[in-house]
Amino acid sequence: MRGRKSKRAKRQEFEQMQAPSLGGVQVPRGDGATVVRLRRGASLSDFADKIDANPASLVTVLFHLGEMATATQSLDEDTFGTLGEELGYRIEMVSAEDEDRELLGGFDIDLDAESAAEGDEELVARPPVVTVMGHVDHGKTRLLDAIRSTDVVSGEAGGITQHIGAYQVHHEHENVNRALTFIDTPGHEAFTAMRARGAKVTDIAILVVAADDGVMPQTIEALNHAQAAGVPIVVAVNKVDKEGSNPAKIRQQLTEYNLVAEEYGGDTMFVDVSAIKKMGIDELLEAVLLTADAALDLRANPNKDARGVAIEANLDKGRGAVATVLVQSGTLRVGDSIVAGTAYGRVRAMFDEHGETVEAAEPARPVLVLGLTSVPRAGDTFIVAPDDRTARQIAEKREAAERAATLAKRRKRISLEDFTQALQQGKVETLNLVLKGDVSGAVEALEDALLKIDVGEEVELRIIHRGVGAITQNDVNLATVDNAIILGFNVKPAERVAELADREGVDIRYYSVIYSAIDDVEAALKGMLKPEYEEAQLGTAEVREVFRSSKFGNIAGSIVRSGEIRRNTKARVLRDGVVIGDNLTIESLKRFKDDATEVREGFECGIGLGSFNNVQVGDTIETFEMREKPRS
Repeated sequence: MRGRKSKRAKRQEFEQMQAPSLGGVQVPRGDGATVVRLRRGASLSDFADKIDANPASLVTVLFHLGEMATATQSLDEDTFGTLGEELGYRIEMVSAEDEDRELLGGFDIDLDAESAAEGDEELVARPPVVTVMGHVDHGKTRLLDAIRSTDVVSGEAGGITQHIGAYQVHHEHENVNRALTFIDTPGHEAFTAMRARGAKVTDIAILVVAADDGVMPQTIEALNHAQAAGVPIVVAVNKVDKEGSNPAKIRQQLTEYNLVAEEYGGDTMFVDVSAIKKMGIDELLEAVLLTADAALDLRANPNKDARGVAIEANLDKGRGAVATVLVQSGTLRVGDSIVAGTAYGRVRAMFDEHGETVEAAEPARPVLVLGLTSVPRAGDTFIVAPDDRTARQIAEKREAAERAATLAKRRKRISLEDFTQALQQGKVETLNLVLKGDVSGAVEALEDALLKIDVGEEVELRIIHRGVGAITQNDVNLATVDNAIILGFNVKPAERVAELADREGVDIRYYSVIYSAIDDVEAALKGMLKPEYEEAQLGTAEVREVFRSSKFGNIAGSIVRSGEIRRNTKARVLRDGVVIGDNLTIESLKRFKDDATEVREGFECGIGLGSFNNVQVGDTIETFEMREKPRS
């Protein structure tokens, strides 16, 4: 028996063979091709679970690689890449959608399998989802009211406005009664906020332009946002009944922005409407349906658990968390357990836009849902879970993953300084900019000048949006989505926008001179951006008497005329306005016999300038410091 090994010894020996030592620590090792998928914001504990290792061992390995981290600390992609390379694993960081798939896979909810299994016979045509966008005062709300009143009788239940943020209307198209879903949002701001959350909600955008006013800054802004999302556009030329309206001018103006009317040989439908007189409303709905049929394949499977997006949500005093959700596939029923972002709950009741109860909501149907435990965010996706317990677990996991991802996002998305470094690593090929200015002429001039910068073919400059007015939350959302830098020309952020930009890691630059902006962008593209310094005067002193000292050299008995004189600051000596000694240092400073750190205006002091002894009565000693110049 003495020569035989125990089972424990054999197991340890086998584990040692399987797990070579690294820095004195036993860690299971990959073969160099093993792929480990981690969500963004994952910790060493998550990695340890994937490779069946002890988290403490990974902390030690990381320490040997020159990085210090705790087992539960969120790490970035580069750190995981280094660790994986050392251990023989290929690390893949999964996106928000993939992360959701993997998370739901743990609860036997497989999005991919369900979508792959859907054949043509299971898919049913669904209504198009339409968002109305455009410039302020061009009649968006009035147009929505006109569309709604063609379908809904005026006056709502009990005189209460049953506004749910989205509603359906019906229109006779080719002898078929077709439904259209309209999202009643505050224009492109909410549109982009949803896109920033990764939700593709809108199928078609209606761009409202006033025929008497023409293309305005917000019109272009809305157009940019719709084009960036790849959404087909139908243009509603409103107020054609007003005197001085010129619909042909609108068509001509929009050709500059790649919206060419069908009558000009393009593929964009333009419809002349009057929201007040309810003219052209049927033609507009017809145009939306024609565009949907021609450009999009709008089908979904209603015979499965519902999935969709929360369009808006709020906390109601009497009803708790109330969310307007848009069902994108499947059918949502009363009693279903749902998860929307980090909120969860059981659907207690559903209401349509008229305040009437709904038992089931099919694809492209917007409904008001009661029963969630907390308020989801606009753009959060919702799914139906098998039961309440699973719904709660998914919501808790999502919340933990979101918190970890926030902690892991330590550095900014991109700033001008680290653009070159990102370019060298192959991460960025295009520098995206959002331009905002006080007047449109300045923005156009800045855009033209920036686009003329030539730095060769290895990098491209792209201006994804330009506009007039303060930097808004909407601009920050767009910069977040497209990894852009915001340049503000004589404008500042609106309230709380700077805080949002800081939280999202968006770099905002402010300029008042157009050439400074051009120079900065050019320097960033060439990787030469350095901080600029300017001289800031601290104080001046007039020399009243000169004392000779064998130990300290000449001491200037002076009175401080302005500011303050501080020890160890830079100084220069002026005589009759001419500099006779520059780049000097205040090496000693005394008040009577006592050493002083600083002496303020109106007080006398003794100043020693080190080896510089050419000081006379009547000279002026000026002190200054170099400060980094804020780019304004």
